[in-house]
Amino acid sequence: MPSPLPEAADHTPLLTANRRNALKLGLLGLTGLGAPALAQGARGFTHGVASGEPGPQQVLLWTRYLADQDTALKWEVAQDADFARIVAQGDCTASPANDCCAKAWAKGLEAGQWYYYRFIAPTGEVSLIGRTRTLPVGKVPRFKIAVFSCSNYGFGWFNAYGHACEAGDFDLAVHLGDYFYEYQRGVYPSEKQGLAERLVPINETVTLAQYRERFATYRADPDLQRLHQLYPTVTVWDDHETANDTWRDGAENHQPDEGDWATRKAMSEKAYREWLPVSDDYYASYELGDLATLFRLETRHIARDKPFELDEIFAAAGPGKAEAALAAFRYGEWRDARRGLLGAEQEVWLGAGLKASARAKKPWQVLVQQVIMGNLAMPQNLAEGMAADAPGWLKQRIQSATTASAQGLPWNMDAWDGYPAARERLYRSSLEAEANLLVFTGDSHNAWAFDLDHQGQRVGVEMAGHSVTSPGAENSVRWRRPEDLAKDIVARNEQLKWCDTSRRGYLAVELTPTAALGEWRFLANVRQRGTALAGTKGMVVLAGQRRFSV
Repeated sequence: MPSPLPEAADHTPLLTANRRNALKLGLLGLTGLGAPALAQGARGFTHGVASGEPGPQQVLLWTRYLADQDTALKWEVAQDADFARIVAQGDCTASPANDCCAKAWAKGLEAGQWYYYRFIAPTGEVSLIGRTRTLPVGKVPRFKIAVFSCSNYGFGWFNAYGHACEAGDFDLAVHLGDYFYEYQRGVYPSEKQGLAERLVPINETVTLAQYRERFATYRADPDLQRLHQLYPTVTVWDDHETANDTWRDGAENHQPDEGDWATRKAMSEKAYREWLPVSDDYYASYELGDLATLFRLETRHIARDKPFELDEIFAAAGPGKAEAALAAFRYGEWRDARRGLLGAEQEVWLGAGLKASARAKKPWQVLVQQVIMGNLAMPQNLAEGMAADAPGWLKQRIQSATTASAQGLPWNMDAWDGYPAARERLYRSSLEAEANLLVFTGDSHNAWAFDLDHQGQRVGVEMAGHSVTSPGAENSVRWRRPEDLAKDIVARNEQLKWCDTSRRGYLAVELTPTAALGEWRFLANVRQRGTALAGTKGMVVLAGQRRFSV
């Protein structure tokens, strides 16, 4: 069992999961909704229910009904779990053309209310009952969000989802990407790393059928099904829903013999939109009454330029010339103003949205997005203690990171660090809008808390969540104690106020008009199913301060 951080020992969780919350689940009627099973049958309702894209008067409902032909389903939304007070209903179709997934907009609902919903087949078969919530309007005293990312099925159990379900007191779940991983069985995790009872399909996801198969595997997980059953979700894709290190015209894990990239990307998007309660919009915003605006960003498919690779710069420079090559890169290509992640259209949309939210006097402008925004370089002593017989690729990666750091460069060019001009445009747009940024981030597998600034002006804070199961730095930098590594990384990076590089879990955030409280929750184990916590870490930012409180 991992040890809690020293400063977490006396920290009381902000949103504690305990017997009282378990009782509350019962009082809400949730214990009677029926818990998902690993498999719900080879026909009919196979993967539970889900809801997403919440608004003040609407929410998008989802289910899957497996049959050989189009099947007309009825859906109902009620104020009570017994469906004695039905407030909306309609019809939808589960079609093999969409992998038998069905979605329907439930409209005309009241703002800020919990509802129950279900689907009914022509045979009379009824789906599991789901619970969902519309977004509030007007005065909002608090809003609670569970934030997840990087859920690799083979590395362990989705205990983070299970813990959030037991807590029972969130208003919304947000998934920041890497909802699944595309690799073939035995690659990531390797056969040695993976759990025998958590096997993914044999082949890598390249075709539409393979993307659908991967979704079906992940969505069979009972904790993930339960999460979708209990909470409305806002989800964004990162790279692994298509292929590792995805950019506009390709990906690191897309090879010439795997077909046309545009086709593969389109197939991954189609499966994603079939299997999740998401709209077809690449980016969108969500209003939390007078409290906040959430901006869901797209940083992978529509505009991202190809990421730089530090290793390629090293290889091209030749022996003894790496420093000079990196210096030239730092003042040249790296700062190219034409490079971006969002694209001009999305940048304009975001800028206008930030201004509108700030002018409405909402205390929080929240970016729901994929990759680390804060500056992050590696400490110079990173290689100290590394075994002489360490793999060559690892030695090269460490050398690249530390040499780049000495030249004033970050280590991860696939994050916002690889697109400094685009990040500066976003910061300027936020400052011009007089916004108070709160950035939610996934991707890195580790937990980070950044104070974001631009040329001496505070911009906001970043709460970057750790992974549900995917291993972090403890899987590669094994020669360093996690607490020592974290201390050195924080010391190297002025914006970074805290980090944890060795534990799995999720981020719980409570927004109020005066403060945003983030709590990183660390699960005791992912190799066995269970929801015990090993520790927590809390961070607070006061409204208008644009930095974490000390």
